[in-house]
Amino acid sequence: MLGYLLFIISASLVIINTAFCSIPILGFGLLKLLFPVRPLQKLCTALANRFMWLWATINHGILHLVNPKVEWQIEGMESLRKDGWYLMISNHLSWTDIVVLCSVFKDRIPMPKFFLKQQLLYVPFVGMACWALDMPFMKRYSREYLIRHPEKRGQDLETTRRSCAKFKDTPTTVVNYVEGTRFTAQKQKSSRAGYQYLLQPKSGGIAYTLAAMGDQFENIIDVTLAYPENTDQPFKAVLMGKMKRIVVKVRILPVDEKVLGDYFNDKPYKREFQQWLGEVWQQKDETLKDIHSK
Repeated sequence: MLGYLLFIISASLVIINTAFCSIPILGFGLLKLLFPVRPLQKLCTALANRFMWLWATINHGILHLVNPKVEWQIEGMESLRKDGWYLMISNHLSWTDIVVLCSVFKDRIPMPKFFLKQQLLYVPFVGMACWALDMPFMKRYSREYLIRHPEKRGQDLETTRRSCAKFKDTPTTVVNYVEGTRFTAQKQKSSRAGYQYLLQPKSGGIAYTLAAMGDQFENIIDVTLAYPENTDQPFKAVLMGKMKRIVVKVRILPVDEKVLGDYFNDKPYKREFQQWLGEVWQQKDETLKDIHSK
């Protein structure tokens, strides 16, 4: 009963925090839309990012309030800067990942901007606040759909380019969940990717981002997340006060010739890029095996 009571209290606090911080963020977004003056837009972006920082800070406090004994294991963040441009790639386990990433990195790098599915635009408070923060909303098409509607091909790249153009004036961290969906044992079994703790990485999304602003990124931040004692339902565990341990391991990767190239027209480069991403994911799987074995 105590766990479910904590669930109701913590979920209510998160909802109130999200609504409270979303309203001013949306206001700054509307100001940018109504008054397209570069200095004003830059100021509104900075203020909106501060409210996102406040949202992350309050969520971090709620997490600690409900889970006072949670153990944090964080490695590899020493060289990061608040005024840099970064591309972050990460495995994806649950909604908890967004709270954890924002909590861990909010004072180390610019506030993360996530690539979101277009359906999230219609979620109350969250969707419009993410729009006001210039987060890219992606509408993905299946291969079969693109065969029937070839005019839609390349639209995601153009959407990414438009979104990333807004990040050129303000230090930004762009987050890409390379697997494209949250990990579950069933998805892992059906994917037959050969990983124990991961799904098959999808190279298209990260290639879109690198094509749009790869020359501006200082580094790629490769994040490995794990909740070793709460693997099944980590978000529920956090809200019920049952989270035991949160592991965040960071590798800083260079933005070099291995990741910069014409992914969409250069087939040899495309194969090399996919091989590079596969090697990154294989090492991530080994890291997760080590975390869970302990």
